[in-house]
Amino acid sequence: MDTIASLFSFITTPVSWVIVQFHSVYGAVFGPDTGWAWGLSIVSLVILIRICLIPLFVKQIKATRAMQTLQPEMKKIQERYKNDRQRQSEEMMKLYKETGTNPLSSCLPILAQSPFFFALYHVLNSIASNDTIGVINERLLESAQKAHIFGAPLAAKFTDSSDKVEALNSSLTDVRVVTAIMIVLMSLSQFYTQRQLMTKNVDTSVKTPFMQQQKMLMYIFPVIFAVFGINFPVGVLVYWLTTNVWTMGQQMYVIHNNPTPGSKAQAAYLERLSKHVTRHGKTRNRRERAIVKAIVAKGRDRNEYERKFINGLSKAGLAAQADGAVVKSESSAVDQTEDGTSTTTAPKRQQPKRQSKSQRQAGASKAAGETTSLTKSGEPQSAKPAPAAKKGNAKSAGGTRSRAQSGQRKGPQRPKSPSKK
Repeated sequence: MDTIASLFSFITTPVSWVIVQFHSVYGAVFGPDTGWAWGLSIVSLVILIRICLIPLFVKQIKATRAMQTLQPEMKKIQERYKNDRQRQSEEMMKLYKETGTNPLSSCLPILAQSPFFFALYHVLNSIASNDTIGVINERLLESAQKAHIFGAPLAAKFTDSSDKVEALNSSLTDVRVVTAIMIVLMSLSQFYTQRQLMTKNVDTSVKTPFMQQQKMLMYIFPVIFAVFGINFPVGVLVYWLTTNVWTMGQQMYVIHNNPTPGSKAQAAYLERLSKHVTRHGKTRNRRERAIVKAIVAKGRDRNEYERKFINGLSKAGLAAQADGAVVKSESSAVDQTEDGTSTTTAPKRQQPKRQSKSQRQAGASKAAGETTSLTKSGEPQSAKPAPAAKKGNAKSAGGTRSRAQSGQRKGPQRPKSPSKK
């Protein structure tokens, strides 16, 4: 660890300068030799670094979602070229180039933060070794060695010997208790951050190996931090615990306000948005309009949560527009088409109530009685009687009718043989 930290010695001077500036502020409030002054200086250093890394964090979110979107295509390439690793890699790089996706973008915040982490480790290690570094002179070095956080010196480690700890005016028990608690909190915060990402902000409709890898990292990362944490000074543990808490809060904000499409977080967000839009009849800000606009533009590609959101607006008499606005519908019934536009439909005809068998029989007998009474009262017939046919025609008609009624075949009949006299 010392060798790695020495590689980033070029940045130790800026890091030490920032810590000293914060220490001058907090020292005036809590005292220059207190652990609060030096500990809050390290916390402020973390906050400053993380604020500067917010653009990279936004880029990380976009890259992670782009990778999640490409997972089905990547899986197809892996299955198609599973026997040709070189062709598989070429097709993957081609897919990344066409979509403008960089797999390393999701690691940018960690990579950008690493130099500051190792530079702080190098500064604290020099304080423990009683060596001046950067802008920390002998007076500040003596003040930093006196600083304790809950009885543990800033430069002490879990693996330090009792003689080294006593030289820093502390006891081995205090150091190990404080460092153990901080290592556990650091591992738990890392685990919770990764767990909420996997359980709430992942599209559950797509099952890919990428999700399995993330699930494995959820358990591996806390173990790695616990193993390496015993070799970190207390000041570095303060740094890493603070950055984990920051990451956890930042992740919770993103999941709550800008969730991944198809995830459980999106279902909860759209439910909240639907209640607000139904109550006020419009969206609140530009971000909500952008989300509604994206849902409308998807058309047939909407997931179940987005379709439920559109249908909920329709039932409330609202219609989502292509520009992301939500307006009230003038018709009594509004249906959303696949492309997001609203169409008016006529109200459905109500079906008559179902009658029982006794009611149907009573209605039929009543109708038959009315027909009989009309016939007996001498109502005129709507159709005139047919005129009388001629005798020959009547005979032929009668013969035809008799033959048809008797079941004989129509048409020319076979002549009968002459009878003998």
